[in-house]
Amino acid sequence: MGILYSLMKRITLLLLTLAAVCCTPSPEQRAKELVAKMTIEQKTALMAHQSSPIDELGIPAYNWWNEALHGVARNGKATVFPMPIAMAASFDEALVNEVFTAVSDEGRVKNRQALQEGEAGWYQGVTFWTPNINIFRDPRWGRGMETYGEDPYLTGRLGMAVVRGLQGPAGSRVDKAHACAKHFAVHSGPEWSRHTYDARVSERDLRETYLPAFKDLVTKAGVKEVMIAYNRFRGEPCGASDYLINTVLRGEWGYKGLVVSDCWAVSDFYVPGRHDFSPDAAHAVAQAIHTGTDLECGDSYVHIPEAVAEGLLSEAEVDRSLVRLLAARIRLGELDGDTSPWDYLPDDIVEGEEHRALSLKMARETLVLLQNRDNVLPLDPNARIALVGPNADDREMMWGNYNPIPERTVTLADALRERIPGLPVIEGCPLVGPSAPVGSLLKQLEKVDVVIFAGGISPKLEGEEMPVEVPGFRGGDRTSLELPQVQRDLLAALHAAGKKVVFVNFSGSAMGLVPETQSCDAILQAWYPGEEGGTAIAEVLLGEVSPSGKLPLTFYKNVEQLPDFEDYAMKGRTYRYFEGEPLFPFGFGLSYTSFEYGSASVKGRKLTVPVKNTGAVDAWETVQLYVRRPADVEGPLKSLRGFERVFVPAGQSAEVCFKLTDEVFTAWSKEKQDMVPTRGEWELLYGGSSADLQKVTIKL
Repeated sequence: MGILYSLMKRITLLLLTLAAVCCTPSPEQRAKELVAKMTIEQKTALMAHQSSPIDELGIPAYNWWNEALHGVARNGKATVFPMPIAMAASFDEALVNEVFTAVSDEGRVKNRQALQEGEAGWYQGVTFWTPNINIFRDPRWGRGMETYGEDPYLTGRLGMAVVRGLQGPAGSRVDKAHACAKHFAVHSGPEWSRHTYDARVSERDLRETYLPAFKDLVTKAGVKEVMIAYNRFRGEPCGASDYLINTVLRGEWGYKGLVVSDCWAVSDFYVPGRHDFSPDAAHAVAQAIHTGTDLECGDSYVHIPEAVAEGLLSEAEVDRSLVRLLAARIRLGELDGDTSPWDYLPDDIVEGEEHRALSLKMARETLVLLQNRDNVLPLDPNARIALVGPNADDREMMWGNYNPIPERTVTLADALRERIPGLPVIEGCPLVGPSAPVGSLLKQLEKVDVVIFAGGISPKLEGEEMPVEVPGFRGGDRTSLELPQVQRDLLAALHAAGKKVVFVNFSGSAMGLVPETQSCDAILQAWYPGEEGGTAIAEVLLGEVSPSGKLPLTFYKNVEQLPDFEDYAMKGRTYRYFEGEPLFPFGFGLSYTSFEYGSASVKGRKLTVPVKNTGAVDAWETVQLYVRRPADVEGPLKSLRGFERVFVPAGQSAEVCFKLTDEVFTAWSKEKQDMVPTRGEWELLYGGSSADLQKVTIKL
């Protein structure tokens, strides 16, 4: 009898649980019920980034605008990781995921702290407008440092790692955070014309280059938000593009999440001298919401009641967008004050030791050794060394843009002083400006054998829509790829004086360093490496760590190798279409050891690549797989379709296996006007960079 009673009790509890689940309305159902009770004015109040409270319905205020490009930004203390372009050089999606898991942990803590003090305001919510997955098609673009490079496949892989790290485990009762894929679509400068230009590209370039990363984040990673770009696309502002938003995003890809405007992008519809698309704000608002732009960052949506009253917009269209917004807030637990596993994260994880160590780990993997003549690196511990240059001790430069403000930053000067007692540290010259006599500097360096020159550029010169007008730079973008002349002249003088010169280049973009390949013995690309970057660089220079980064973009010789900046056609751009000789190719990066690739084998749908460490240093190598379809004479020269980091001890070998899925063999179909799996002859190209490859030919 007792067994029967126990069984009946368990069945009853199970039925009650199932009934509760079945009777619990979905977030969309709950959202619809709330929306049905609202006036048009209340609805309007919820559709801007600063959403007002609706007290009678229990809806608190919420600010949707938060940033987490490489750390929880613009909200005081948080861990500063390397810039995304630097993280792309790691080719390490697992580590990128780990970084953004840490970022969203810190974001949850800072959100809880803000709520405990009253209300979460600007930059305190858990909807993060990152990642930037635009293609860095032209190195002159100032915001390219926010991206994951010039390749759609790499951008998609790393972008998905960002989304999964930020948003947390799928299927949680309460979402950890929401990520945002931006800027949709065909957006990569110039900054000076972003409010006026019309991106007109072929369907092939659109589908082959500009959209694949967005498709990955939507269809594979489940990104919760997509942000539309400032520019026009084929004559229409992106936020009013029925083709982009409804045909592609919501139609072909089945996207159910939010579409968000970039900040004040809707006003570009009607402000004179910009897109000249709408006659006034009411028409612009109607066009944006009708197309499906659910949330505005800006202040144009205050005209929603006017647009509805004039018959430009139906209230049902407003309701459609508002249901999406409220359902998202319900899923985040923000509307109900639901508890979640992240409510119990300790405060001290924010820029705590564990996250600082993670920032250092990532910084180590981002550093790309571009040149090492006569193995000048790692440095001889008995050499007489000096550190010179305008970026040697610049903390803010290390942070990049869209950054937190860390409590502690280790510059290269800090890290080297700790390791080399009595190290001379001299600025030497400014970042930009007129060249000056160097006699006094050379006198200070008379007894020095090796000069480490910390130069390059800075986020003060390149970035988003900046009031910068100096030689080589315009409005946040660059007009030249060259190292500023004042630095170039100083490096030449150091070389002429007989010094060994190790150039540590800090930049968020590719540099034209042809003269520096002559004046410098070694060149290390350091990007903007975050708060622990100085330590990582010092470790590499002194041989404590072997460099393992690979370039996520092409380093051209000069700007003359590039098409017009405002031309969005891909011909002649990036390693996929550039037919000239680059200074340093995509995927390139030296090590303190050497690797030898053997003959790969194909068995079924698997490619096995043998790689041997033929040097004396244990090291990591990034094995890269590219494909080419010989029959596609108008297609890419090669396209990345696989990569894997592998640790290979000195003198030992490893095998890397790539699954040859249908996705590996996608190509442009003129008939279907899309990328589709394609049969026929394919070349499988493998090796350690895009320019040093072996080939296996197969037929499908």
